Amino acid sequence: MSATRLEHDLLGDYQVPVNAYWGVHTARAVDNFPISGVPIGHYRSLIRALAVVKEATAKANFELDQLPAEISEAITKACHEVAEGKLDSEFVVDAIQGGAGTSTNMNANEVIANRAIELMGGSKGEYHIVHPLNHVNKSQSTNDVYPTALKLALILEIGELLKAMSHLEDAFQAKADEFKDVIKMGRTQLQDAVPMTLGQEFATFSRMTMEDIQRLKEVLPLLREINLGGTAIGTGLNAPIGYAEKSCSILSQLTGFEFVVAEDMVEATQDVGVFVMVSGVLKRIAVKLSKTSNDLRLLSSGPRAGFDEINLPARQAGSSIMPGKVNPVIPEVINQIAFSVVGNDLTVTMAAEAGQLQLNAFEPIICRALMMSIIYLRQGCYVLADACVSGITANVEKLRLSVEQSIGLVTAISPFLGYENATIVAQKALADGTSVREVVLALGLMTEEQFSELLGNLDVLVRPRTS
Repeated sequence: MSATRLEHDLLGDYQVPVNAYWGVHTARAVDNFPISGVPIGHYRSLIRALAVVKEATAKANFELDQLPAEISEAITKACHEVAEGKLDSEFVVDAIQGGAGTSTNMNANEVIANRAIELMGGSKGEYHIVHPLNHVNKSQSTNDVYPTALKLALILEIGELLKAMSHLEDAFQAKADEFKDVIKMGRTQLQDAVPMTLGQEFATFSRMTMEDIQRLKEVLPLLREINLGGTAIGTGLNAPIGYAEKSCSILSQLTGFEFVVAEDMVEATQDVGVFVMVSGVLKRIAVKLSKTSNDLRLLSSGPRAGFDEINLPARQAGSSIMPGKVNPVIPEVINQIAFSVVGNDLTVTMAAEAGQLQLNAFEPIICRALMMSIIYLRQGCYVLADACVSGITANVEKLRLSVEQSIGLVTAISPFLGYENATIVAQKALADGTSVREVVLALGLMTEEQFSELLGNLDVLVRPRTS
């Protein structure tokens, strides 16, 4: 049997592996929550955020004469190691847990305390040197530490998502530039509408991504309002005067983000509205990415019996029974990411609604849902840009031919023919199975030269009008 050390809590004694940096509180949480199999250590930004928050509180406690210098310094050094990822494997509590995040906070307190003990020359479990609660968690509660750490983690993760979205925006814009002179038919309700350029279609994808980037940036200031120092329910019980302002100031210095103390700590401790808003923006991004992926799948469908307007890069064999079949696997995975994000948004919504009185106990599932959504979207943006969009090619001649043969062409030439004549042309072409060109010439509405000149100027006709 492996060596253990004896620890104690309000429930009694517990044997903890002697080399573990976590302690009795973490051990009980591991026993209680064998749920997802995904430990909190999987979420690097959350662990980093917890460490930075604990460092800020240790320094604030020292400056307010609540902690001796040597203990504050040891905690700070331990926090640096945690922030750097050196102890990620020690964060073993399941991401889905009861207790409003207490198990996560306890896991952090115990890991930081035991590493600080070692840095001061002691052995793990010698809590008379550095205590997880009396020292590492001093002037704090899970109820202010956890949401503060989550907000910092989200700021870090959103920063990475914004980079990925900008990368995707650039990929779409590059294709918009490449296809700016490629004429095609636009569609409404899957029916032929009016001519446009393939470049305009891809420019729309780029613009949609850019607008979502703007919406995502707008939630960042809301995440910088924190309740650190509010302790249990926002009243600041057991925290010294000036602690909230001091810890907030230090946290801002450590992170480079301008955090502010919530105007109403009691409200801020129970209100998770900001997480609902973040989740809503993530859902917006997911829905629009999924719509774009639907378009890419439609436009590339075929190759003989579909739209066949564009070609997606072939990524892998598409069937175990149909030789030569290649599937649009990258847009399909983006669709599935979107489905997951939409589901996560519902999880966040229900978790926020289920809060009671002075605390929302369901922040752990809010954390997991938001982290999953951001990570999936980030990776999805890079995959879509690099494994799909950047390699798309256009079937130029087929696109132009479809314009010439489409009944929708009459809309573009109706200013020259008049609405009534254009309607006659459309009806006759559709009834006879002939082209718009053939009907126009047969009815003597235009000469061959006039019609050819009009088609030659289609790239001008489809350009957006500006004042």
